[in-house]
Amino acid sequence: MSNVCLKFLPVGTGKGGRQIAARAREGAPPGLFWLGGLKSDMKGTKAAALDRWAAERGRTMIRFDYSGHGESSGAFEDGTIGRWLEESLAVFEACCRGPQVAIGSSMGGWLALLLIRALARRRKAETGKVAGLVLIAPAVDFTEELMWKGFPPEIKQEIEEKGAWLRPSEYSEEPYMITRGLIEEGRKHLLLGGMIETGCPVRILQGVQDPDVPWQHAVELCSRFAQDDVVLTLVKDGDHRLSRPEDIERLLAAVAEF
Repeated sequence: MSNVCLKFLPVGTGKGGRQIAARAREGAPPGLFWLGGLKSDMKGTKAAALDRWAAERGRTMIRFDYSGHGESSGAFEDGTIGRWLEESLAVFEACCRGPQVAIGSSMGGWLALLLIRALARRRKAETGKVAGLVLIAPAVDFTEELMWKGFPPEIKQEIEEKGAWLRPSEYSEEPYMITRGLIEEGRKHLLLGGMIETGCPVRILQGVQDPDVPWQHAVELCSRFAQDDVVLTLVKDGDHRLSRPEDIERLLAAVAEF
């Protein structure tokens, strides 16, 4: 009998309500809490590898899909950082007990840091606590630093006037929609303008050949951690996904530290 449970958590009310799909593997602490990237889902290579690792060691593992992703309801174009953060927080508080290792990939790295800050502000005794953080190509502040600031004037104009731009994707035949709401709402959650305190050890894996999140962005992020134990691993031939067998081994080794 499988000890993985698929559940749907209601988040939001009225027209903003959506059903968030989550898979919870029962096991011992510290648990693993997976936060995926933009346009990815909880069945991806890294999430599946982590789940197998957790199963082999009898560890708890929680993974879920943001609204507009995977098995969750909602439209992708309605998504914002604040909306996906709300969902991340709802899943964490509903499913996590005891110490957790939060593992965030790309956008999930930004959301993991925002999650820790949100948990500190609304600490509940019955919920879990992030005891370790593993970030894979963390796209912190990506809506502003990696998108908006790099867009040429004509794309900015299209977003401002039409409300969206269809961005070609290297990972799919279909482009994905960058909305004005995603850009503007993202400015409420920027982290790189100040110091960051997580209160736990941080491990960062970053590909030097990453076309989406430059390795210099990870170095800048490291400079923002005030007091945390931070280790940055640069993978010389690594891309953005870091999903090759050798990359997965690095990821599992980082998680195994906790």
